[in-house]
Amino acid sequence: MKQSQDMVYIFCFIRKSWMVYTPEECVRQHTIAFLHQTLKYSLSSIALEVPIRQNGMRKRADIVVYKKEKPYIMVECKRPSVKITQQTFDQIARYNGIIGSDFLMVSNGLSHYYCKMDYENKRYQFLKELPSNTKATS
Repeated sequence: MKQSQDMVYIFCFIRKSWMVYTPEECVRQHTIAFLHQTLKYSLSSIALEVPIRQNGMRKRADIVVYKKEKPYIMVECKRPSVKITQQTFDQIARYNGIIGSDFLMVSNGLSHYYCKMDYENKRYQFLKELPSNTKATS
């Protein structure tokens, strides 16, 4: 993080630039660090603000991790003051109907929830953790 005049910034390793610090951006950057450093997904496999068209409206997925060029994990980031509810899961599930990732993550920086998609039965199953990348990446 850095401060310039009256603004605080947080560095984004995906965009390779300084972003204005907001509570949601802070959660996003911590999530990127978790995906990269803990779960070993390469920075090049992580995309931010992936565009989605839903009912003619433009939306975006906060974070999508790709594996073998296919969406593998989709993440919805909320600011810490936002409580994660069923509506949050409904939102990410609707987005995932378009994206088609295998796993979902929802985080407000304080609470983190992980799900595996069950496309056959049209539901998701909660997990204790997300799968790590099986090979070490840079």
